[in-house]
Amino acid sequence: MGTWDVGAFDNDEAADWCGDLDEAAPGQRPALVEAALTAVLAEPGYLDSGLAVEAIAAAAILAAHRPGGRPIDSPYAPDFLLAGERLALPRRLDDLALRALDRVVGDDSEWRDLWEESDDYDQALRELALIRSVLTPS
Repeated sequence: MGTWDVGAFDNDEAADWCGDLDEAAPGQRPALVEAALTAVLAEPGYLDSGLAVEAIAAAAILAAHRPGGRPIDSPYAPDFLLAGERLALPRRLDDLALRALDRVVGDDSEWRDLWEESDDYDQALRELALIRSVLTPS
């Protein structure tokens, strides 16, 4: 996996997933966000980092659509979002995203193992915490 920073879109696999989301028909995009989150939860055993980074990107997109969410400004995010378009993302996805992020940082996660080996693990966790803080019910 080519990773250049800790942001949700700052790796090859997340950028590729965002490209697929951008190319999808507008009506299919919410289902693709949900599918990325669901795939992490459905994966038995050791979680592949590719699925993890797609779920992180999906959760970041979801959080950006919620009050208090950070705007998406990464050049690796979907172009339609950078152009100001929005998605109709139901609130029920918030809990799904939180559970997916829990799985990403869990014991059986390649994402976690890879980041723990780096000097930027704490910063990567802070990025996820920012996403979580927006999606967590108050």
